[in-house]
Amino acid sequence: MQVRSLGTQGLSASALGLGCMGMSWAYGEPDERESVETIRRALDLGITFFDTAEVYGPYANERLLGRALGADRDRAVIATKFGFRIVDGRIEGLDSSPGNVRRVCEAALERLGTDRIDLLYQHRVDPDVPIEDTVGAMAELVREGKVRFLGLSEASAATLERAHAVHPISALQSEYSLFERGIEASVLPACRRLGIGLVPYSPLGRAFLTGQAQRAEEYSARSDFRAGMPRFQGENYDRNLRLVEALKGIAANVGATPAQVALAWLLRQGEDIVPIPGTKRRRWLEENAAAAALSLPGDVMAELDRVFAPEAVSGERYAPVHLRYLDR
Repeated sequence: MQVRSLGTQGLSASALGLGCMGMSWAYGEPDERESVETIRRALDLGITFFDTAEVYGPYANERLLGRALGADRDRAVIATKFGFRIVDGRIEGLDSSPGNVRRVCEAALERLGTDRIDLLYQHRVDPDVPIEDTVGAMAELVREGKVRFLGLSEASAATLERAHAVHPISALQSEYSLFERGIEASVLPACRRLGIGLVPYSPLGRAFLTGQAQRAEEYSARSDFRAGMPRFQGENYDRNLRLVEALKGIAANVGATPAQVALAWLLRQGEDIVPIPGTKRRRWLEENAAAAALSLPGDVMAELDRVFAPEAVSGERYAPVHLRYLDR
């Protein structure tokens, strides 16, 4: 597995990481034993970059990752996030106040069973707290040795500029895939101007780009986050499924799976990009990892760009209740 740099401060990670959220939260029933085996298998495959967050569970996902890594913690690059106000296990809004930054960091260290967090993200930009105050508190944790590198998630270009002026930001985590290319207009150019690496989450379009996605109604009975997402609903689903059928044809022509083609396309967008496809199954992990060795010809890249032009995808990527948390 190739190693890539994120930012210019010295952070490096495997070219593909592992998003751990679905092991504990949002995507149906957890399977802790298989999740632990998946994390262990990731290490065997050379995947060293693991993504979690306080809110996943809440709290359960950090504990799971810490247990799974165990004595191999030093082989891993651990990224976690703060930024939500959690009351009795429910999200009650945002909180990136300096006091909460410190509280979450210290609690996360205990849950993860480690003495440092390799990459600490602000999970969502808090409009009620100046980004300068939040990043200032994060920088204190770097000086104390509790955190190595800093990141933001779903931040606008303007917010990135302000944050980076306080302390170097090594990585931005944002949704980016064939299915969601909104950051290409201004956010990705800002990252490159500032020397900030990009960590795409949901690089497989929440399973759409695997060819395995189902209608929203199929998810609603399984406590699955996708039940409320517009792209999985009604005519949006039908139109998006036609794009996936085109992807299946392209994948068949190059002897790969749709997921591998989608990840290979993303990896070709720049050496400063480290996608974190999420899975809780070794089978899908191994399929995803093979994408790092897949080289797509120029004409295939051009065809993917044409089929998945931003205007071709139907529906908002989040329901309105979640759109309010995005930095516009």
